[in-house]
Amino acid sequence: MRVQSDVLRVAIVDDEPLARERIRTLLQERGGMEIVAECADGEQAVAAALALAPDILFLDIQMPELDGFGVLEALGADAPPAVIFVTAFDEYAIRAFEAEAIDYLLKPVTPERFEKALARARQRLEARRPDGSGEALRAFVARLQAERGYATRFVARDGSKVTFIRVEDVDRIEAAGNYARIHAGGRSHLVRDTLKAIEGRLDPGQFVRVHRSAIVRLERIAGLEPYFHGEYVVTLRDGTRLTSSRSYSARLRALLR
Repeated sequence: MRVQSDVLRVAIVDDEPLARERIRTLLQERGGMEIVAECADGEQAVAAALALAPDILFLDIQMPELDGFGVLEALGADAPPAVIFVTAFDEYAIRAFEAEAIDYLLKPVTPERFEKALARARQRLEARRPDGSGEALRAFVARLQAERGYATRFVARDGSKVTFIRVEDVDRIEAAGNYARIHAGGRSHLVRDTLKAIEGRLDPGQFVRVHRSAIVRLERIAGLEPYFHGEYVVTLRDGTRLTSSRSYSARLRALLR
């Protein structure tokens, strides 16, 4: 459990400088808060949350490239224990509470509303058991991913380093235990997800599972050769050769028709 002192570690995420300044000013006036990061976009927010482990995350919803909900998707189980959404649009309030956010603040943020949000955050943090972490938040992220349809990017994390991989750049994906190794643009990245989970987020019109441990992009396939017992040798454009398993060969046979 993180909250053992009266000082809470806070990260502020908003693409608008004035909005960040407003939250910063309110925090400084209140005291008892340590601002560990200020981020101007979603990618910075993911990196900061992983590296600095803030107790509270003030998270803008509408941001270019990676919005607030996208930040939660990228963080997954590593999301801070207390998330307070900040938005100019009341329509996001319901989704914020579905996400098990502590609260949401409408811009411009008033001191009174800010105090209520902080009180709720501290209450949640003090009551939070070591084994009672954000199951509801993780469930929300899973639902959000399903609602958004096919994945458009993956997040590879190595300590505090975060790499965003566009799905359109992916050549193939291989299983690595409870992880998956994504090969894209001549480089490989380890992501914390299973191949089965990743397969469910990929467009089947663009990717095909060739083996229980491998998925390839269809347009990267340079050739197919029949092998034994209904299997195929799949050759990719970069020269990589994979052998399909019988249970995944039906889709490949369809490509030969």
